[in-house]
Amino acid sequence: MAHDFDTQKAETFSAFSDLQAEGDLPFEADLDLFFVSNDGTSDWMPLAEALADLGFHTQWAEAEGDDPATLIATMPDQILSASAIWMVEEVATRFAIDHGFRPDGWGFAEG
Repeated sequence: MAHDFDTQKAETFSAFSDLQAEGDLPFEADLDLFFVSNDGTSDWMPLAEALADLGFHTQWAEAEGDDPATLIATMPDQILSASAIWMVEEVATRFAIDHGFRPDGWGFAEG
């Protein structure tokens, strides 16, 4: 089944709107994107290297409890707006899909 980028974009814009409604957000922050293997067997290192070439910092988090193993791709000092997050998320997701991974959300921490 093909990935539904329109739904993913709508979810990103909705989540960002919800966050804005909760209070002031920083102008920029380190944006974390989370990716999980489609079948639990995909090698994460080729995806990590591809994302690093785009400027992401990457790390691997082993499965813990009900949480699956996750590749965390961080874009430092990212401007926080729905459209800015989506631009970064879409590019990274396309690489992830090509490497056997799917998106599993995003978050941010003030740099």
